[in-house]
Amino acid sequence: MRYWRLDRPRQTGQFDLSRVTSLVSAIGRDDANALAAEVLNMLGPAASVSQCTVFAYEFGNRPRTVSVADHRGGRFLRDVADTYARLFYALDGNQQVVAGTAADKPGSSLVLHWQTSADIAHEGYRETCYATPNVSDRLSLLLQPAADIWLSVNLYRERDAGNFRPGEIELVESLAPLIGEASRHHYALHGQSQMGIPQMMLARLRSQCPALSKRELDVLRGVLEGHSAVEIAEQMGIKPTSVVTYQKRAYQRLGISSQRQLFALCLSAGKA
Repeated sequence: MRYWRLDRPRQTGQFDLSRVTSLVSAIGRDDANALAAEVLNMLGPAASVSQCTVFAYEFGNRPRTVSVADHRGGRFLRDVADTYARLFYALDGNQQVVAGTAADKPGSSLVLHWQTSADIAHEGYRETCYATPNVSDRLSLLLQPAADIWLSVNLYRERDAGNFRPGEIELVESLAPLIGEASRHHYALHGQSQMGIPQMMLARLRSQCPALSKRELDVLRGVLEGHSAVEIAEQMGIKPTSVVTYQKRAYQRLGISSQRQLFALCLSAGKA
């Protein structure tokens, strides 16, 4: 994998104005998948992009799927995205970018991350998110609309097309500012409003206790959503005993010992 900051992307070639207009019209549309569909329509023919997923990484929580589009249609890609968010997101090279790339200020930079199936050591992640969807590699456009929030516009190529070629990467680079701004405004108008109470509570806990690990935060999210240890284990792909262990560790870090105290802590943390 490799990633690089797009400080001054080169503007090359000619744009199809109708495609640009369609992308702009998708901003804030009630159809959650319209944005990804228009990005796919714009880049699909020129760069052999077959799938597009837009994720929101919010306050260190597991990612939330904002928009998906797949030439095959149906729920297939949405299901893959949900599985990625539950089980594999911590293994994604995007996490290295989000954790290690600090913008001068939110919204000031774009980062392009290129990850191929060969970059993924974890067999389950590679099989579920690359082999089964028939993906060879992925370009991710990452941007930061606000502090502790990142958006990732993921562009996938089918294996038959091979990996992204230099000219196709240059095309994505040239369109990155347009796609980034469209994604940023769509998130502000539509995606951000989808953030639920558990996510906001987790943001408060994380700001109060930065030492909480991703696994501990995922377990706490399940607790805040009212799920049992068995249900949380199923969502995370781990054993119920591991859920209990993560929960105990998180409670210990937070200085609490019960679910009731967890909710009280979340509510008190939100008071000025």
